[in-house]
Amino acid sequence: MVGTMSVRQQQAELEELQAALRVAYDLAFDQEPPAGEQAEVLVDALRRALVAAQALSDGPGETGCREHPRGAVDPLHGDKQDPLPPGWGRCLLCNDRRRRAAGRRRR
Repeated sequence: MVGTMSVRQQQAELEELQAALRVAYDLAFDQEPPAGEQAEVLVDALRRALVAAQALSDGPGETGCREHPRGAVDPLHGDKQDPLPPGWGRCLLCNDRRRRAAGRRRR
């Protein structure tokens, strides 16, 4: 659902996809097969390309978060004994950022 993503986000994802694919192409079609650190850079570039391509095609993932659609779901989401504060979503990354910010305010 590309409609849930802003034009600016779409452009950023497209640019990330293109940059990652350029790196992967350069490494994969070099004179020598990638090895060692180059192979690690190739794998990283392909992962980044996959994440960017999925973001363009899917929209919000399991977390429902626009910033971290493929992020981890907070294990406390839906926990009746230790509920999350009102307004907090399923995204563990965003909730951790909120927890750290709340901790800084208390000091």
